[in-house]
Amino acid sequence: MIRHTWTAVRLFVLMAILAGFIYPAIVLGISQLTMAYQANGSLVHYHGRVVGAKMIGQSFTSPKFFHGRPSAADYNAAASTASNLGPSNPALVKEVKASLALVLKQNPGLRASQVPMDLVTSSDSGLDPNISPQAAYLQVPRVARANGLPVSVVRALVTRNIHGRFLGLYGEPRLNVLELNLALVSLVKSNGS
Repeated sequence: MIRHTWTAVRLFVLMAILAGFIYPAIVLGISQLTMAYQANGSLVHYHGRVVGAKMIGQSFTSPKFFHGRPSAADYNAAASTASNLGPSNPALVKEVKASLALVLKQNPGLRASQVPMDLVTSSDSGLDPNISPQAAYLQVPRVARANGLPVSVVRALVTRNIHGRFLGLYGEPRLNVLELNLALVSLVKSNGS
């Protein structure tokens, strides 16, 4: 019995060292060598300051900025979660109607049928950093007016910031809201607005 216990203890210590220290150290080393930007959180810097992470959505509420998707996690990465509400759930219908009313209020002149789904529904993680080109173009008049810029200039900014499909095949065209808003800030500063 003691021999089996001693063998189990040695095996436990060996596995704890391998799985708890050596394996994580190897994975960390490889990730730092091959993809340090992603391994360190895909942090976005602006004028030497960290302003967010490329892969985590943020709340933008000012009319001067493009707005992202609603968040089921209130833009809290530690609470990342989906709403888990099904399409027939009255709570989901209520959330979508509230989001739609907000989008229509923020962007006067729109009809409900013009608003893309990504502006009124949250993503599975609740932290999607991207919006569709349709969602960005819809916001152009408001953003242009709030920043004192021509609509054509803001529309061109949106077009320049569209990321295409991965390998030209997978996913949908999208814009990262944080990157788009940083490009907008640079454009406003360059125009002296």
